[in-house]
Amino acid sequence: MKAHLDHYRIFCIAASERSFSRAAGQLYISQSAVSQCISQLESDLQTQLFVRSRRGVYLTKAGELLYQKVKNALSMIEQGERQLDQLLRFEEGSLHIAAGDTITSRYLLPYLEQFHIQYPKIRIEMANSYSSDMIRRIKQGKADLAFINLPYADDELIIRECLPIHDIFVAGARFEARSSYSPAQIAALPLILLEKNSTSRRSIDAYFARHHIALQPQIEIAAHELLLQFASIHLGVSCVIKEFSIPELNSGIVRELTLDAPLPVRGIGCAYLRSAPLSPSAAAFLALLDADENKALRIPDLCLQ
Repeated sequence: MKAHLDHYRIFCIAASERSFSRAAGQLYISQSAVSQCISQLESDLQTQLFVRSRRGVYLTKAGELLYQKVKNALSMIEQGERQLDQLLRFEEGSLHIAAGDTITSRYLLPYLEQFHIQYPKIRIEMANSYSSDMIRRIKQGKADLAFINLPYADDELIIRECLPIHDIFVAGARFEARSSYSPAQIAALPLILLEKNSTSRRSIDAYFARHHIALQPQIEIAAHELLLQFASIHLGVSCVIKEFSIPELNSGIVRELTLDAPLPVRGIGCAYLRSAPLSPSAAAFLALLDADENKALRIPDLCLQ
């Protein structure tokens, strides 16, 4: 750019008013300051922009060409400034979240409701898929935040744990359970597990591998909800996330089986790009999570033994 942006602003006002004095009145500066600015702009561009006369000023052909371009450019800048101001004041914008169905319905839903109440003009967009697809959306700029099962590592991302979770085995209400189970005894049951491409399943397989056991489930499915439903009708013993199974456990539809050595605690994490700042909407949503110091307030009461 050959001239300062302020010079172009003054040029546009002078061109629209066809008067340096009226332009000076709008800008609350002296007429001589306007005249000097226009002269400096003409010198920078090496082009005469105005014809001066006793009755005022009018644009040359070069000035008219520049005026049309600068007027449109300044209009776009002003529009961008207004939209940015509205974005920062949460009067417009969007929040793009990627999360699986279970995390959305059993963890994020209350936060989404609270966010919508607090920022009703922000459009919430959800994408539901596997972790790998959600991470791809983050890296392509198609999502602001991705909520995934941990552990997960990627140098391009910041990954924050939002909620600790516990994997447990559950059976139907009529299942005759032992007082406790060893890993080998659990593995011998008719198991219902998530598919192998899930983070949860990999964590469970790793736990049993440390006990030199390769799990052979009777049923493999993709949905956490079905794990609970299949166990409740006695199709087998399911491995579920305790925090996401509280209603079913409290109602007695399913019952937890006690393990001699409980599965390791995992977590639900929020992932976002390390190289780009969070949008105001995404930062506000994370602030809601951070403000909820007692995560149990978002999940029905359950004593985690």
